[in-house]
Amino acid sequence: MEFSCKDFKVGKCQGEKVVDGETMPLVLQPQEPNKGDLDSLLLALKTNKEWFEQMVIKNSAVLLRGFDVKNAQDFNEIVEAFGWDDILYVGPAPRTHIYKRVWTANEGPLSEFIYYHHEMVLIKEYPKKVILFCEVPPPEGGETPFVPSFKVTERMLEEFPEAVEEMESKGLKYSFTAPGNNDTSSMRGRGWEERFWAKALGMEIEWLPNGGVKTILGPRALTKVFDGRKGRRMWFNTLVGMHGKEISSALMADGTEIPAKCSEEM
Repeated sequence: MEFSCKDFKVGKCQGEKVVDGETMPLVLQPQEPNKGDLDSLLLALKTNKEWFEQMVIKNSAVLLRGFDVKNAQDFNEIVEAFGWDDILYVGPAPRTHIYKRVWTANEGPLSEFIYYHHEMVLIKEYPKKVILFCEVPPPEGGETPFVPSFKVTERMLEEFPEAVEEMESKGLKYSFTAPGNNDTSSMRGRGWEERFWAKALGMEIEWLPNGGVKTILGPRALTKVFDGRKGRRMWFNTLVGMHGKEISSALMADGTEIPAKCSEEM
């Protein structure tokens, strides 16, 4: 679907790239200077809902710029305007509820690195879309980079074709240790009591002497093909975030180790 919308115009942003003919991210701005208020944005999103969702699918990400969105209350109105399902977060990141459907992304220390990942990739009911808002821009840094994950699959197939196909055929198994209570000194310190009902989500659990819990999930897929994405194999896993880490591990589902060269490249 080509760009054609009377309520938005295309802008530019630093780091924008064209990948396989698709602009990532697609920057949308108000069509007129006086149409940047919240009410105009909400009306434009509701009027062009189907078109906007197609732009998200086609370009992997859409960045709205130049609109007067001030706080969590305004942001929640935007979230509600899309009408997307609200999925309970299940994962290791300590988060704080702000307002209705708005939560902080991660309360861990800024010094820790967040690996590229698909949101809730280990859980069978994962979100199809994620929407982010920055209320107070940081004085430096603070960017939210993203990767077209089909390119990761292509690169891995080029360099490690046999390993990729072995992991794909066998599936993956992960383990993760969660503390009893939230630990905000870690990007992955969300306590199990707040996090999930493990067995209900298909996880095996092992209780630890310190009150924590070890969860085991699997088998899980290595890649996934989504509707509308040209049959591309998305790198839909969390190997890079869990393999060889202090509180987590990743193996093939039959217990085989991930090939060393493959894990080093990731």
